[in-house]
Amino acid sequence: MTGLGVVGGIGSRDDLPVRGMANTLKSRLRCSGIISKRQVIPTNRRFYKMSFKAFRIHQQEKGVSTGFEQMEVEDLTEGDVVVRVAYSGINFKDALAATGKAKILRVPDLNGGIDFSGTVESSENARFSAGDRVLVCGCGLSETRDGGYSQVARVPAGCVVPVPESLELRDVMAMGTAGFTAAIAMIRLEENGQSPDHGPVIVTGATGGVGSIAVDMLAGKGFEVVALTGKSDQHDYLKQLGATDFVNRHELEMGTRPLEKGLWGGAVDNVGGETLGWLTRTVKPWGNVASIGNASGIKLETTVMPFILRGVSLLGINSIEMPEALRHQAWQRLADDLRPAHLDLIVPRTIEFDDLPGAFDAYLTGSVTGRTVVRIGH
Repeated sequence: MTGLGVVGGIGSRDDLPVRGMANTLKSRLRCSGIISKRQVIPTNRRFYKMSFKAFRIHQQEKGVSTGFEQMEVEDLTEGDVVVRVAYSGINFKDALAATGKAKILRVPDLNGGIDFSGTVESSENARFSAGDRVLVCGCGLSETRDGGYSQVARVPAGCVVPVPESLELRDVMAMGTAGFTAAIAMIRLEENGQSPDHGPVIVTGATGGVGSIAVDMLAGKGFEVVALTGKSDQHDYLKQLGATDFVNRHELEMGTRPLEKGLWGGAVDNVGGETLGWLTRTVKPWGNVASIGNASGIKLETTVMPFILRGVSLLGINSIEMPEALRHQAWQRLADDLRPAHLDLIVPRTIEFDDLPGAFDAYLTGSVTGRTVVRIGH
């Protein structure tokens, strides 16, 4: 791996005697019955050190400072699974964190990147073994834990998901947190009774990562999809994903009444603010609004009327903290019936790790369509 130096560590000839000692120790313990074949001896901390490159964010009094730095495993936030990172992605949240446009980090210094995929190097948890293909999304990456913009990551086993057999390491980061979030929204909509016969589902922020994948998923499930976007030049792109109609956000008349005319069977909202308030007032009886993002603001102006007179449900979508079973369910469905049919169209770009710092500004200006994969070390 380029830029990954090892001192008596993984992949180095210098560590062969050390590995031999570790393997001999494991063999003797297993023969004596002290440990079972499935138990894991944590050799990574005791027997070697790894030096690797990471894109690190330092929270300042005003803004942030960022750059590539050399680190070792012991410098990373705590975890019982060490992963050699292959791919990550760029999300709007990553751009906010890396540029300091919003205070994403809850601790002063962390590696950026809210998701990654790779292979296990070592594990202190018996559920994972060296060589396992895994992914991590959310779980506080780049908020309270070091994230995926690093050639090596260390995370708690409860955050780690095995990569489904039908998906490659790049595939899961092509979908990444955006696909994962869209899948959680789909699952919650389904559980709350959303179906195509309710009427069209409107997707806001439709050309973004979550929006694009949501349009694809909904269309694949037989929903009529309306895309709300300010990018009229991207209508052909959205049509290819499955959108059948469009609302121009620059020409949108939202009205002021507690209840406006019911237009939508349901909604997937990626922008929040005034738009989310409007959606609650224009969704038809017993429809659902999945609330995902807040790019347009965190203030919600609505009344109780949509909820008590139309039975509208506002579903909060949190892709960071959730039951472990739901995390695994979402990725199994992303490998199956929720797998985007037009993933190559949604994810046209793969950039190298060294090019990462120059990629964030385009996300803040809204000039990016779809998603970007970052090749960390594959």
